[in-house]
Amino acid sequence: MRDCFCTINLDQEEVYRTQVVEKSLSPFFSEEFYFEIPRTFQYLSFYVYDKNVLQRDLRIGKVAIKKEDLCNHSGKETWYSLQPVDSNSEVQGKVHLELKLNELITENGTVCQQLVVHIKACHGLPLVNGQSCDPYATVSLVGPSRNDQKKTKVKKKTSNPQFNEIFYFEVTRSSSYTRKSQFQVEEEDIEKLEIRIDLWNNGNLVQDVFLGEIKVPVNVLRNDSSHQAWYLLQPRDNGNKSSKTDDLGSLRLNICYTEDYVLPSEYYGPLKTLLLKSPDVQPISASAAYILGEICRDKNDAVLPLVRLLLHHDKLVPFATAVAELDLKDTQDANTIFRGNSLATRCLDEMMKIVGGHYLKVTLKPILDEICESSKSCEIDPIKLKEGDNVENNKENLRYYVDKLFSTIVKSSMSCPTVMCDIFYSLRQMATHRFPNDPHVQYSAVSSFVFLRFFAVAVVSPHTFHLRPHHPDAQTIRTLTLISKTIQTLGSWGSLSKSKSSFKETFMCEFFKMFQEEGYITAVKKFLDEISSTETKESSGTSEPVHLKEGEMYKRAQGRTRIGKKNFKKRWFCLTSRELTYHKQPGKDAIYTIPVKNILAVEKLEEGSFNKKNMFQVIHTEKPLYVQANNCVEANEWIDVLCRVSRCNQNRLSFYHPSAYLNGSWLCCQETSENTLGCKPCTAGVPADIQIDIDEDREIERIYSLFTLSLLKLQKMEEACGTIAVYQGPQKEPDDYSNFVIEDSVTTFKTIQQIKSIIEKLDEPHEKYRKKRSSSAKYGSKENPIVGKTS
Repeated sequence: MRDCFCTINLDQEEVYRTQVVEKSLSPFFSEEFYFEIPRTFQYLSFYVYDKNVLQRDLRIGKVAIKKEDLCNHSGKETWYSLQPVDSNSEVQGKVHLELKLNELITENGTVCQQLVVHIKACHGLPLVNGQSCDPYATVSLVGPSRNDQKKTKVKKKTSNPQFNEIFYFEVTRSSSYTRKSQFQVEEEDIEKLEIRIDLWNNGNLVQDVFLGEIKVPVNVLRNDSSHQAWYLLQPRDNGNKSSKTDDLGSLRLNICYTEDYVLPSEYYGPLKTLLLKSPDVQPISASAAYILGEICRDKNDAVLPLVRLLLHHDKLVPFATAVAELDLKDTQDANTIFRGNSLATRCLDEMMKIVGGHYLKVTLKPILDEICESSKSCEIDPIKLKEGDNVENNKENLRYYVDKLFSTIVKSSMSCPTVMCDIFYSLRQMATHRFPNDPHVQYSAVSSFVFLRFFAVAVVSPHTFHLRPHHPDAQTIRTLTLISKTIQTLGSWGSLSKSKSSFKETFMCEFFKMFQEEGYITAVKKFLDEISSTETKESSGTSEPVHLKEGEMYKRAQGRTRIGKKNFKKRWFCLTSRELTYHKQPGKDAIYTIPVKNILAVEKLEEGSFNKKNMFQVIHTEKPLYVQANNCVEANEWIDVLCRVSRCNQNRLSFYHPSAYLNGSWLCCQETSENTLGCKPCTAGVPADIQIDIDEDREIERIYSLFTLSLLKLQKMEEACGTIAVYQGPQKEPDDYSNFVIEDSVTTFKTIQQIKSIIEKLDEPHEKYRKKRSSSAKYGSKENPIVGKTS
């Protein structure tokens, strides 16, 4: 049996690691990781490791998907066969090369040809054992009867070495050349010669590691005496090695990849206006936002950008209220209120995820941490009890956790975000109006969201809501499931109003009897009253700092050490809306604090400063803080969140130094004064009026893409409107349009016409960009390197 974990890598750089699943040959991870891709890459790779305590972890196998193939795999859950991992397959980066063919006249007057190979630079070489490599290149002229090899100098600690070295090779030899018999008679055939460049990491005391190779046939110079281009490094040619490999197992993945080209803001005005008018359209089913939800193959695709856009412009409450009202029209039984998976319930789910993150953190995180770290047994199903388990003790453990969690939730109304309270108020009013004879429906309308779809879901999968770093182990998941079931039943006013609970399992019914007291019912009712009232409440955010991000990174020492050298140390960083702190370990007192109001700029730091990747600098009123993140995704996230939290600070800088101040001067501009003005303009900040973490243009671009993908369905909906408008008779057979909600065919038809017109206008700049993109990056340029021969 093996202790397995997986990593997600952009090329060779690890950006995420799952927890370790112990003693299993079929580990179940169930971990989800969403990230923005901050740089160019060739492969998205997944590695499966066998954890080894004493030695290096063993790589069992990998799945590598080319960037250009990602769209074909997106949205599909698939088993991928694991491929073997060796240094020949671990290749990334590119080489800049120039070749020239010169003619030389020898001393005896004969003419021979000389090849000049100028190896200029490499870019994007992999990390070796997590560190920048010490690369060098070997340059060989290879033919049927020769292998002349030369070597560059070693460049220290860099993934982007600048070699700038020139090598000379004789291509053809004069007839007087007699060192070896095979060169005596004829001129060597240029068609058969090629230049091979191998990149290596200098291992010093250990074996050098192969980093990749390129092969360029000398006949590229047939029509031109000079050739210059960037080449992608390739794996080594394995000769006659058998392609048959052992079955290493397989990995089940669900990858969702989106790539959008976001135009400048002015292009999105008409589509934005149309979408933001949606809450005011009568009926709501004729609005652009509702139509988007109707025609998308997966409603979830439409919901995320829609909710973010409407939230950003304070339009979500009226829109969600209107679509919820449409839901209520079709609800016949008060007990099933908001239990479906409609556009309304999905919009509210997404809204609670976006705005309720901090609310969950302050309410649930301390208790969830205690549950996950204590590992107390809470199993009360007699069939699942382990040997030696005491069911009464387990019952007490479970009751303790449920009571603690329940008590925290019902006292948390002051932390509930205002947007959630406003929507809950509307739901309550509508439910009472729809079922006037049911006194409990006003509570079940709210509890079906806040307990069933918010707290209960966060309890059972805390990693999804960023309350825990990883998917919990099997025993903890079982405990969380039992707590979640009890909490949602406690919160469901419908079941509290009846004498018996809604559990199917006898052991849960028995356990729940402990909670069937008036005190619990009163507490739930009071809590639901508080979070669905319109009375203005003091937001907890004004008194309590909001927790934004935390994690382990390396920082360069701020002060001088005794010998004057500043080194890098691992620290736990924590950012709230008030301050950035770092600690020796999580939970320990802060060693250093930077108030957010003192941050003047947050920018990337050039790799050359310390020969380290993924570095950024926090420039504040004292000396700049130089920080190294574990990978490019993490670095990007920290820069982004620090920029956002400090965007309105006074005295923000307009210029900064992209490199460090070392040995008495700035490495970037060579200025000697430490206080000299920066030599590069700061990255443009985010607009100061931003309300949530959202790039508005990007969300509208996503919506444009969804409309474009669903044009066929939009066309069908348009035809259905026409059919309904013309034919007013009774519907006997289900028609094409019976799948759509069309309450007012005339208004819906007009909206669809507007959508189509706007989409057509947006198609033009996108088409222009596609043409420009395909023609602008010349094959062989740094942006579009040549893919050389592969084995």
